[in-house]
Amino acid sequence: MKTYIVGNWKMNLTIGDGSIYLNKLIRRIKPAKNLEVVIAPSLVSLQPLSLQLGRNHSKIRLAAQNFYSKDFGAYTGEVSIAQLRGLVDYAIVGHSERRYVFGEQNRDIRAKVAAAIRNGITPIICIGETENERTYGETADVLRDQLFGALADIDAEDVKKCIIAYEPVWAISSTHSAKLAAPDEVAASVRLIREQLKATYGAKVEQEVPLLYGGSVNPDNAGAYLTISGINGLLIGGSSLISDHFTDIIELAKKVMA
Repeated sequence: MKTYIVGNWKMNLTIGDGSIYLNKLIRRIKPAKNLEVVIAPSLVSLQPLSLQLGRNHSKIRLAAQNFYSKDFGAYTGEVSIAQLRGLVDYAIVGHSERRYVFGEQNRDIRAKVAAAIRNGITPIICIGETENERTYGETADVLRDQLFGALADIDAEDVKKCIIAYEPVWAISSTHSAKLAAPDEVAASVRLIREQLKATYGAKVEQEVPLLYGGSVNPDNAGAYLTISGINGLLIGGSSLISDHFTDIIELAKKVMA
């Protein structure tokens, strides 16, 4: 199975800044077998960065941060996943900021997952509990509800085309009360997610679904997270905006894979 290093730029970097950043990555990153490097710039940067990548698409792939679940129609201001075909290989779905800032519900997220699948784009489905949910022992229930809420409109074969990202809301650096998640805490949640996948879809499907970790990942802790059993990569926020940090994490991933 591949290892995935995904950088989510969120609402940062202008088109020009993103172009300079991408040029640095292209020069510094060397392709590695079974390592997929993905960046998720803002929507306005996707097309120019796709053109800039050119023949370097084997080095770096693009992901959308968001999209609308309908393929076309009278939805002023929205961009569909169908319109992103040819620009991106991946799309982030269900990120906690989409859930808690913009009010997306499981019904919205599963519609987006199904839309990505039918358009041949791999959804990176984010799930994770808040600090209160963790404090009150609701982690397992929240992960189950978010996981199967996202996968409800696709079948087992299509589940194998998805990537799951565990991002505990309490550990995301953009939140005011962010805490660093210990590797054993992450490992416990990873086991829960994999057990739930196995119980519902069977061992064969579970083994083919990559699982990423995201939450205050940086070059100092990335190695520890990458060595957790059941983890197949990282979804990185703040550190992905610093090219040296992102490159360091990519190099760490290569060493862990070696």
